[in-house]
Amino acid sequence: MGFARTLQQRQPYFINCALTAAAIMLAASACSAQVAPAGQAPETAWTQEVNKYPGLLEEFGRLVEKLQSNVQFPPPRPESHVLPLLPESTMSYAAFPNYGDAANQVLKIFRQELQENPVLRDWWQHGKVAAVAPKVEDSLEKFHQLNQYLGDEFVVSGATEGRDASLLIVAEVRKPGLKKLLQQMVNDSAGKSKPSVRVLDTQELATAKDGGRAEQPVILVRPDFVVGALDLATLRKFNARLDRGGREFVATPFGQRVAQGYEGGVTILAAADVHKILSLSPTGTPQSELTFQHSGFADMKYLVWRHTSANGQEVSQAELSFVAPRHGAASWLAKPTLMGSLDFVSPKTMLAATMVLKNPAQIFDDVRELSSASNPNAFATLAVAEQALKLSVKEDLLSQLAGEITLELDNVTPPRPAWKAILKVIDPERLKQSLSTLLAATHLEGEQFIVDDVSYRTVRIPSGQKPVEICYAFVDGYLVMGSSRETVAEGVRLHRNGESLGKSERLLASLPPGYSRAASALFYQDPIAMAELQVRQFAPQMAGTLAQLRGGTAASVIRLYGDDTTIREASRSGAFDVGAVLVVAAVAIPNLLRSKIAANEASAVGSVRTVNTAQVTYAATYPNKGYAPNLATLGPDPRIPAAYSADHAGFIDENLANASCTADAWCTKSGFHFRVTAFCKQHLCQEYVVVATPIATNTGTRSFCSTSDGVIHYKTSPPLTSPVGVSECRAWSPLQ
Repeated sequence: MGFARTLQQRQPYFINCALTAAAIMLAASACSAQVAPAGQAPETAWTQEVNKYPGLLEEFGRLVEKLQSNVQFPPPRPESHVLPLLPESTMSYAAFPNYGDAANQVLKIFRQELQENPVLRDWWQHGKVAAVAPKVEDSLEKFHQLNQYLGDEFVVSGATEGRDASLLIVAEVRKPGLKKLLQQMVNDSAGKSKPSVRVLDTQELATAKDGGRAEQPVILVRPDFVVGALDLATLRKFNARLDRGGREFVATPFGQRVAQGYEGGVTILAAADVHKILSLSPTGTPQSELTFQHSGFADMKYLVWRHTSANGQEVSQAELSFVAPRHGAASWLAKPTLMGSLDFVSPKTMLAATMVLKNPAQIFDDVRELSSASNPNAFATLAVAEQALKLSVKEDLLSQLAGEITLELDNVTPPRPAWKAILKVIDPERLKQSLSTLLAATHLEGEQFIVDDVSYRTVRIPSGQKPVEICYAFVDGYLVMGSSRETVAEGVRLHRNGESLGKSERLLASLPPGYSRAASALFYQDPIAMAELQVRQFAPQMAGTLAQLRGGTAASVIRLYGDDTTIREASRSGAFDVGAVLVVAAVAIPNLLRSKIAANEASAVGSVRTVNTAQVTYAATYPNKGYAPNLATLGPDPRIPAAYSADHAGFIDENLANASCTADAWCTKSGFHFRVTAFCKQHLCQEYVVVATPIATNTGTRSFCSTSDGVIHYKTSPPLTSPVGVSECRAWSPLQ
């Protein structure tokens, strides 16, 4: 009973401890899989551990409570010493605090708990986690040791230097000795293998040689900064920038926007220059590009997310800005308004989502336009159905909706989950008549009944062995639908007596300081209820305890606010809502661009080899012609694809060699332009050059060529505008 009272007082931390325990145990199960029976699921191992060590979950509860009370996390930072030094072409940014001291505090508290709690100690030393326990403690020690040498922030950034995408990790150096420590850690990690990371000082960087074609991460340790990069070239450029004290980035609009994120103090900050990233991304088909432009998302400018803490409370904020007023699909989210549909939602709901759309009928037109651009017959079936039903989806249904929509999930208990959908209505009587017409035409009329002056209608939809029941009612300008008559009636009751989620103190308490209750969208979840679903899989006895705590914890709520040129997000629900996406993006974007370029170049080399093979075959098949004068000659006949001749040999498919690929025209495939030029005398072509060059700098960094000798050569340069001759091609570097 005493522990139950502790749970009630410390619910937010108990759920964290439960999930932490789950993560540790599942990791232990994975690490010790060799001692578990074949085919045993991690969840089974979890349950076995809980049963084997009675009281373990309670010990985790006490541990997390102590961590929450005693661990001091880094304070917000009002500025960055690294930000001004980044390259001017930086397009993604993520900054984190130094968690070294916090990690050391966690380790000390944990070790103290191991000494004082025999159950926790026995599990740590003899349970499935025992095999990895020393490594966990050692990792925390090394993490703390490393961070003692670093400043209060480290930054991960992605940039485009010329035609190359690059990644940098930068932190200030607090004291000497870092290079020796890093080298030791790299060597220890490699064991008997060759270290995969090089650690250099400035003198070693000046004389270092590339390790080959494959990229090898490199760390530079200076007296003032430590810098990590994926290659030597990037590291040398940034080292030169540090030497000259360049501060160009903070003079750019994106740099100024990132710097603005530090105002008032920040713990974690992430940002992306979306407009620049889109401009560098390889283009799709003309049709897909046009569709993207019409969607309005081509006008995205910056995405910035910041997380901070004030007075012991976490606050998360994000902003997606646009270069022009939002239009198309990007404008569907309406401006903030008070959400009356939340007055029908239960305060005990697991999940609820509300969105306010500008104009459902206009959205229908936008969707039809976007779909018809790629498929002119996309809505043909709908038109036939409307004619048969004598009903217009746009005029009779969507035009009667105001745009406010709420979806609610109360439970997922079999056999029938409990849910509600609430829609704000412009003309209830017309929409009611339209629904009646639709149901009558589909022979789903159902039952109708009246309770407390509210008319309910229940419809049973055939589905498998048991029909699905849906009930709906029109109440005070809203259409309320649900999984049963009881669910809808409960929503009406909550609306009338003021006991709904919309009126609850729990929802009001989730509002971040300085933000209005009026919003464009709201996403709500009960963390205990969501955790109960996860925990039920591996510890059913614990799930029952969690179920008793539902509704008593702080809710996880995210709100969106739309205006003409921005969409903002605000939350008091923790550090990793929108931010997780940006943190990953800061690392992933440069590598994604590099990998796409590498894939395009590999495809181009393969296509050049294909042309060489086709030319040899052509010369052997038509000796009086020699080599083919262009790609079109090597491709199929557009009139009769199965007919082969000296004019259309059919040795290469139309993706690379169609009829338009003549000697004076470039052909396109996988981000590259291709052209074949032949050198002929008296209609006999004795030499040729095939050239592959990137369409743009964001689709490739090298051009390739080959001649009759079959050797492929390359040159790093901007995209070519004209083909090259035989001697020039052979002067390029041969491809290894």
